[in-house]
Amino acid sequence: MSSDFEAYEQDFGTITAEVTNKIGRIPKLSGEEKTQLVLNVDKQLEEVRELLEQMDLEVREIPIQSRAMYNSRLKSYKQEMEKLEKDFKRSRIAYSDEVRNELLGDDASSSENQRAHLLDNTEKLERSSRRLEAGYQIAVETVFCDRFAHLSWGGLHSQFRRKRRQVTAMAPAPYLCDMTTVNLTSLDM
Repeated sequence: MSSDFEAYEQDFGTITAEVTNKIGRIPKLSGEEKTQLVLNVDKQLEEVRELLEQMDLEVREIPIQSRAMYNSRLKSYKQEMEKLEKDFKRSRIAYSDEVRNELLGDDASSSENQRAHLLDNTEKLERSSRRLEAGYQIAVETVFCDRFAHLSWGGLHSQFRRKRRQVTAMAPAPYLCDMTTVNLTSLDM
């Protein structure tokens, strides 16, 4: 059974070497040629996935004493497969230098214009941020003043009611207490 595993390993090595070579060529191509190569690599990666599945089945049939060694080898092959898939994904979206220069432009003057435009926009953003912060500060102060006024009037009203109760309690009879003549400053506040 280990001979089957080793045969799968050889196939894995051969196919992954081909795939690695093709992945390196993909960014340099364009058009139909690139599309064909991408499809070819995709098929070969599917073959590699099937090989890994076969290897996994073989490892399960290997006696327990030697299974750990084969499991570690299989794990490293799976990691290599993941790396290949990532490289393949990157290579499909990678552009050659010519395409990149065409898209981004390699003019020094356009670079300076973009830099100046970026600096202008940064300054505008900073000014807007300062105005927003000032507006926020005004809003916070307004809310604080409104709350303070509300609490102050509420506090004065409750203090007045408490003093009124004190005056009423000090009077011998309600008809003897004239609220207009009581001096509130003489009471303990």
